[in-house]
Amino acid sequence: MVDIHAIILAGGSGTRFWPLSRETLPKQMLKIVGEDTLILQTIKRVSGVIPPENIWIVTTKSQAQDIRFHIDSLGPLSKNIRLIIEPFGKNTAPAIGLSAIHINQFSSKESITVVMPSDHLIPDTENFISDLNIAIEAAKNGYLVTFGIRPTRPETGYGYIKCERRYAEDIKILKVERFVEKPDLKTAEAYLLDGNYYWNSGIFVWKNSKILSEIEAYLPNLHNRLKEIESLLIKSPESPLFGISKKLENENYLLHIDEIYSQIESISIDYGVMEKSRDVMMVKASFRWSDLGSFTALDEVIDKDENGNIFRGNLIDIGSKNTTILSGEKLIATIGLNDMVVVDTPDATLISPKANVQEVRKIVELLKKKGREEYLCHKRVERPWGSYTILDKGNGYKIKRIIINPGSRLSLQVHKKRSEHWVVISGTAKVTRNDETFFVKENQSTYIPQNTKHRLENPGSLPLQIIEVQNGEYLEEDDIERLEDDYGRAKDESF
Repeated sequence: MVDIHAIILAGGSGTRFWPLSRETLPKQMLKIVGEDTLILQTIKRVSGVIPPENIWIVTTKSQAQDIRFHIDSLGPLSKNIRLIIEPFGKNTAPAIGLSAIHINQFSSKESITVVMPSDHLIPDTENFISDLNIAIEAAKNGYLVTFGIRPTRPETGYGYIKCERRYAEDIKILKVERFVEKPDLKTAEAYLLDGNYYWNSGIFVWKNSKILSEIEAYLPNLHNRLKEIESLLIKSPESPLFGISKKLENENYLLHIDEIYSQIESISIDYGVMEKSRDVMMVKASFRWSDLGSFTALDEVIDKDENGNIFRGNLIDIGSKNTTILSGEKLIATIGLNDMVVVDTPDATLISPKANVQEVRKIVELLKKKGREEYLCHKRVERPWGSYTILDKGNGYKIKRIIINPGSRLSLQVHKKRSEHWVVISGTAKVTRNDETFFVKENQSTYIPQNTKHRLENPGSLPLQIIEVQNGEYLEEDDIERLEDDYGRAKDESF
């Protein structure tokens, strides 16, 4: 029986859905439609047909721990899912190639790989699995298989696939003639009328050996670099790349990976392989699909009111039409908006005509260029032990509310450039300060000087809530030396 593996690509940068998404909380980790985040939906979609130990998530070193903590909410299912870690993002071809050489360590060359983005919405799981089985059978015969979505509008934000013309609707799989880059509006309208062009879903199925041979043929530099990495994998079976339970501390291994990866061209699998290969087939998708490319995509997947509006959260509106408003805790009041998007979070608000909302990426680029941390994270940040919220900050100080889950604790750590004052609001804190351990109860406080070994712990059965006041010349999260950690984080990884 042929092994089937799933590769879930999860290296998103958090730009398309800003300010909801951030670099530390990209789109795949948002609950946009349904009760689960997009990446959890993706995992569940394939877990019925692919065993958890054959599910792999490809992400970058900077996002690996957040992804790992995020999928822990799946319970026992998450324990067997493994992470493949890129030093930094290099587009889909290197990520897929890296995945293929990892799978080679665990499976035969005849194994089948299903490659999926982690941030697409596919509500029709039953139809997806049915189409997937068709693609798997074609992949067994040596084809590279993709899924085409029949277009419903002249979309300029998607790439297209042109297939051989077959008029029988019951034919489910077609030979691909060519891939087409994102067209202008006039061309997209022509594609829609032609009826032989499909949206490129970015989902692929192939033999592991087949994709590696195609990479060797069409991307020889990438192939050579992958062979170098593969030799390191064989020499370093305890590499952190093999699973989420491994610590990210094999410095020699990571040094070599960084050096090799820096020599790899950033290129998509579509441009690098699929557009050149002669062995590409396309399954006509019977499932509903959206890549949720921007806030305007919500119009397709969320029910609207009688005026074409999508309203969520704490808001009052008079007379708006075809408008999307996503509000948080504070009240948003709007009057007479037309074709607008308003997205409010505690630290940032986006207001844009729908026609321009794709340009939110430029906003994120400007924030990053200016050193504004709103591109990076929210005021409230989820951690494996609980969460913290930035309440206020200024020159030389920062104030946080910290909530620690029952039975959880932060790492044993040292700060070089700041001191901390802790006030317990509710619960009882167990505090380690250098060689002493003591308890701080509600309405009591303690002080942690600079360069002091310390740890904060919740020994109780209810959440522990603390107000932390930081003082110092430098107050960013990377001022940390981690001495011990329950969650396998690196010594200098933020908080």
